[in-house]
Parts: sequence; C-alpha cells; structure tokens
Amino acid sequence: MQIHPVILCGGSGTRLWPMSRGGYPKQYLKLTGDHTLVQQTALRLRGIADARPPIVVTNNDQRFMVAEQLRQIDVTSSAIVLEPASRNTAPAIAVAALFALRESPDSLLLVLPSDHVIAGEAAFCEAARAAAQTARDGYLVTFGIAPTEPHTGYGYIHAGAALVDGARTFAVDSFVEKPDADTARRFIEKGGYYWNSGMFMLKASTYIEELRRYEPEILLQAELALSGAPRDDDFLRLEPQAFAASPNTSIDHAVMEKTTRAAVVAVADLGWSDIGSWTALADIAERDAQGNVLIGDVLTDAVSNSYIRAEHRLVAAIGVDNVVIVETADAVLVAHRDRAQDVKKIVERLNAMGRHESVTHRRVVRPWGSYEGIDSGERFQVKRIVVNPGAQLSLQMHHHRAEHWIVVKGTALVTNGDKEIILTENQSTYIPLGVTHRLLNPGKIPLELIEVQSGAYLGEDDIVRFEDTYGRVTPA
Repeated sequence: MQIHPVILCGGSGTRLWPMSRGGYPKQYLKLTGDHTLVQQTALRLRGIADARPPIVVTNNDQRFMVAEQLRQIDVTSSAIVLEPASRNTAPAIAVAALFALRESPDSLLLVLPSDHVIAGEAAFCEAARAAAQTARDGYLVTFGIAPTEPHTGYGYIHAGAALVDGARTFAVDSFVEKPDADTARRFIEKGGYYWNSGMFMLKASTYIEELRRYEPEILLQAELALSGAPRDDDFLRLEPQAFAASPNTSIDHAVMEKTTRAAVVAVADLGWSDIGSWTALADIAERDAQGNVLIGDVLTDAVSNSYIRAEHRLVAAIGVDNVVIVETADAVLVAHRDRAQDVKKIVERLNAMGRHESVTHRRVVRPWGSYEGIDSGERFQVKRIVVNPGAQLSLQMHHHRAEHWIVVKGTALVTNGDKEIILTENQSTYIPLGVTHRLLNPGKIPLELIEVQSGAYLGEDDIVRFEDTYGRVTPA
C-alpha cells in the first residue's frame, strides 16, 4: 500500500508572537534550524518507505508561501489543497482521503501537522512503519508520545489492550482532554497514558467509512467541495460554499473518540514538541551554563534561565531571571517564562485595536518576493522590494501615489506606460500617478530595489490590477 503524507499547514498560530503572526505563522519560520517547520516536516518524509509526494492542505492566503518553501527544498507535492474557510482537521483530512482514493483504493494517509518539532527522525520512521502495519488491518492509528513530565498543555491517550505482541501498539481505551496538574501527575504515576500528538496513520477508505457512520455531513460536504474543485498550477481550490457548509470539527471529536477502531502507537525518544509557546521552544533548545538560550546579537550580564532572541538588532539584558525576550523589526516581547502562554492576550488586544502587528511583519511576503517598509512620513513612504528570479508584479496603476524605483541589485524589466526599459544597478525610473506599470525580474538572481512613494494616500489598497500571474486582477 502506498502512503500518502498529508501535511496540515493552514493554521494562523499566534502563541509565538511577535515572530509568528496571522499572515505568517510559525510553520513558515526557521525556529529550530536551517529549515522552516513545514520544510522539516516535508524533509522528514524521506525516511518513509513507499511515501508518495505529500498532499498539502492550507488556505488561500498561505498558498504561495507553501509552494515557495517546498520549491526551496526540491519537494513536489501531489496537490496543494486550498481551504476556502477554516473547518478544523476532520474536513481537511476527509478531502485528502477522497483525493488519495482517486489514485488507489488501498491508500494510507500519514497525517502530520506542519508546525511540530521531531528531533528523533529514526524513531519517527520506525513508528510510522509500525503504524502503517496496524492501519492496513483497518485501525485508525494515532501516535502517542511517552510523557516526560505531567504536562497540562496536551491532551492524553489512555492505552488499552496490546494489539501486537512485542510491539508498542495498543487499542485506545479513551481520549482525555487537557488535564489539570494533579490529574497529569496521576497519569504519569499510573502509566499507560500518552500525549496526543495529533499525528495519524489511517486507511483512507476506513476513515471515509467511519465518517459516513459518525459525521456524514462532513463527508458529504467534502465530496461536494472536491468534486467542484478546479486545479490550476500547484493548487486545488475547493468549492467554497460546499466546504464552508461542513461542520467545524476536529478528527478527534468527529471520529477518533467514537470509533471502535482507534489504536495508538506509543513512541519514546521522538524528541517531539508542538512548540506551543516560547517556553516550550526554550525547553528543546541548547542552553548555556546559566540556563539561557541566546539567539542572535545578544549581550547579557547576570542573566539566568531565560530565552532571548534578537532578529534585527542588539539586545542587552542585565540582572533578569526566567524571562522571554523576543525582538523583531517592529515589535519586542518581554514576558516572564511562566506567563509565556498569555502572549495570546496581547494578540487579542492588537486585533481589537486593528493594529497590523498581529497579522503582518514589517517584511511582507508576496508570491513574487517581498517588500519591507524602511521609512515613512507625511505624504511619503520608502520600501525595499525583492523580486524573485523570473517573477513579476501585476500590471497595475495607482490613483493617489507616484513612485520612484532605484535598482540596487540585479536587473529589472520595467513597463512604464507605453515603454519597456531595462534597469541595472544604480539606475532608476519614475512612475507618475495614474500610469500603468509593471516590474519583472528577467535575471537569475534576486532583484532588489528601493521604492519611494509620494502622494496623498499610500495604502496597499490603492492598486488597480489589470493583469496578474497570480490571479489577483481587480474586478471591473
């Protein structure tokens, strides 16, 4: 049986703010190495025998980030499925199962969140092999993590009777919601309880059968959403009305807690974390003699047991203990380690105030590259723009601003009204207000330029698109 990995990466995590934001969540960040979390998830699949290219499930806003990050590591997906609305894991996995069944009636799904850290890749691959064998026998298998502490931030799985002699594969006795500290300690003392990792191995056909039994509306809407889904380039766009009509339910609540076919593979030495907070990230990082994790340009004196991360400038800390300090280009977080989970309260306040810092960074990723605000004032704004090789911006115009473009690296092919010109380093052009224009990088290296905007209104919504490679044309 072929294994179809399913990577779930449509989340908008905010518990690692100010680095993780609504428009650029943690799965796209390099938090624990040279690759982002979604890249680590995809690369981890190299050790899984018979694994097909992954089915990636995300949302429309994140589609180009996913495609670009997979391209960077030379991973080709079977499909990038675009959810038109967030409906939790049960509908997402239903669509993936139906998609996999188009290829084979015996397809297995290996369902993986995209934002987890797994240090023990060999242990992960071994657990996947054990889970695949059990799933072939008709079980819906979850991965249970042997607990290392009485953690209250995870749900637990209570293992029942062994299903395979000599193997750590059990029937699921029960699922337990996140416990309080005393209950978690009792679980550890009693044994047979495992953290619920949110990873699954299951036959696509078995999952569909159980959905039909317990949540038929989810299955119906998934079938309708997939049957009406057009495909363009890398993307499979689910039919919006059908998918939005699906119940908003997790796979645990929809199926796993109800089925008689639930099994758990108990895994130790996995080095697993869902890095749900800055404290959790600090716990898996290498510490110095004072118990500190220091990343970037950081200077300390008499500092202990702290996580300090500098992304853009020098951060100096003196005489503090058990703190989290995270610096980004436009926001700095300072928190006691014991209150790191409460960062979501700050994000909620930012959202209520309508502030962009909860959603976007100063550097904003676009399908063609990125732009970053450098300076702004009354009637002017300065940006640094990077255009990927071969990429181009839309053919567009502005009602309220003019622009100067100065190339600092690479080559630009510029459409300026009825003219096309080539610009290289230290050359510039002026785009008058109301003139149709476009920027393209015809070269082999990233194009970098400085854009100076001037006008009465400089908002990003002052764009009229006439043509666009990425389907963003402004309606007439």
